[in-house]
Amino acid sequence: MAFIRTVNGDIDIREMGTTYSHEHIVIEESFPTQANPAFLLNDVKKITLELQMVHDLGGRTMVDTMPANCGRNVTKLAEVSTLSGIHIVAPTGLHLEMYYPSNHWRYDYSADQLAALFVADIEEGVDLYDYNGPIIKRTGHKAGLIKLATADESINGHQTKIFHAVSSAHLTTGAPILTHTNSGKHALAQAQLFQKLGVNLSHVVISHVDKHPDPEYVRDVLQTGVRVEFDSAFRWKSGETNRTYALLEKLLPEFPDQITVGMDAAKNTYWKSFGGAPGLDFLLTTFRKDLENRGLHIYWNKIMIENPASIYAFDV
Repeated sequence: MAFIRTVNGDIDIREMGTTYSHEHIVIEESFPTQANPAFLLNDVKKITLELQMVHDLGGRTMVDTMPANCGRNVTKLAEVSTLSGIHIVAPTGLHLEMYYPSNHWRYDYSADQLAALFVADIEEGVDLYDYNGPIIKRTGHKAGLIKLATADESINGHQTKIFHAVSSAHLTTGAPILTHTNSGKHALAQAQLFQKLGVNLSHVVISHVDKHPDPEYVRDVLQTGVRVEFDSAFRWKSGETNRTYALLEKLLPEFPDQITVGMDAAKNTYWKSFGGAPGLDFLLTTFRKDLENRGLHIYWNKIMIENPASIYAFDV
């Protein structure tokens, strides 16, 4: 039977409910926060308050996307999940190179060694020390997806190694895959490489694609069968085209089963509980109202409930 693997155990896909498909719930002090303190999200009380607000409005699941060794803290994810009532899917995998020091172990390990680390996170439990080494101590909290990332430049040799490792871990475990793109760049190349590696594209979601300026490119990506995630509805400035809504209007009727949404609110300046805006309630308030105003409310269950349940289920 299909299931979702959360930090506090596996759940039936029918329990997933209204889902935020790309979030950063906990970012511990780490290499990324040294470069940008706004990334720091490690206050359990404040995080819990924000998630409780989402829960009160009907939100039930969030997909966290901070993977191995760049601020992931699985015990805090489990704690805020318990306190807030929000199911949380935790990632393994690796983020962009810029979020790691230049001498990081990711460059030395082979694809098979990386895949073994990812599989262990999924099947045994995420390392308490988040692979900061040299000791590994498995927790009871398992990863429920695998992440990788590409940047502005074409997919390079190191990133190709990560694709092989992630694909191998996916084929071994059935865990879904989530990717980062810089404004949708190389989304098509990502989908094509995964297809070449034998990955089930219906369990791959490519993020941030609504930032791409060419809707026909986004259509080409969707035609591969891969899933895409939009998360910039609140980012477009007043007076400019809200590309997220424009793409939803254009593409949802054609690809209703392949689009999902999140906020990617990776900065504490976006969280009400940290004194920022618009707050994680945005999708359940402003965004939902905007969909109604554009006649897109008929797709709400698709993009917020049915599609995430399909995408993030294990491929078993």
